[in-house]
Amino acid sequence: MDKPLKTPPPYPIASVDHALRAATILQMEGGATVAQLAERLDVARSTAHRVLAMLVYRDFAVRGEDRVYRAGPVLELAAHSQSLVSRLRTAALHHLHRVVDLLDETTNLIVRTGDTVRFIASVECRQSLRVGNREGMVFPAHRTTTGLLMLAELSDEELEEVYAAERYRDRPADRPDLPRLRTELKRLRRNGFAVNKERSERGLVAVGVPVRDQGGTALAGLSVSMLGVRYDPQRLRPLVATLEAAAQALGREFGSPPPENPKAAPRR
Repeated sequence: MDKPLKTPPPYPIASVDHALRAATILQMEGGATVAQLAERLDVARSTAHRVLAMLVYRDFAVRGEDRVYRAGPVLELAAHSQSLVSRLRTAALHHLHRVVDLLDETTNLIVRTGDTVRFIASVECRQSLRVGNREGMVFPAHRTTTGLLMLAELSDEELEEVYAAERYRDRPADRPDLPRLRTELKRLRRNGFAVNKERSERGLVAVGVPVRDQGGTALAGLSVSMLGVRYDPQRLRPLVATLEAAAQALGREFGSPPPENPKAAPRR
């Protein structure tokens, strides 16, 4: 049976429609210049430029040195199974709240896709000066604690694929130094945790551990973020122990089958 034709909403918002169509073009067709997008959307170049600028700001697009706009980290992360991410986030929330109760610092759950990571859950602490909610934000994987830990799971060949030089033709400065990165990842494999001192944001320190399923595969990363002035290296070991306990509990819980519904059980 054929699907019925879509009926436009009674009060369409042109700017939203332009942005959604532009994002679809970048994701499905590989990229476009301002002029090309203006022609496709049938708008002025100035309008197309504003639409693209907003997509870049929200990580839906990136602008290359050749002035071509391409799909950004958020659209690349769409390849993640939404059901997996949704279930992982749901399972993690009470563990994040528990860590915040124990450490009183903002706690996050992060997944990796390619060379970027995305914060899929974030619970703020209660302190007046604190790291804000990071949910939905995208960062380069090699500049975050949990991103580094998940990169450490890769073989040398897989790491080469993630950071293949041709992927960075338009942004060579964004490609990390691979020999130096491999050395760092080797150390992180031994430690089992990572510390980020102002690597992604000035004045911020983060500590992270991997979240593994019952088979040992790293599903995500669990991190705590704090202002640098509150970071005390003497507290690092107990802080890591708290994160590891939460990550292990989440890994066990996420890998377990859902409990049976007693109401659905057959009567004997």
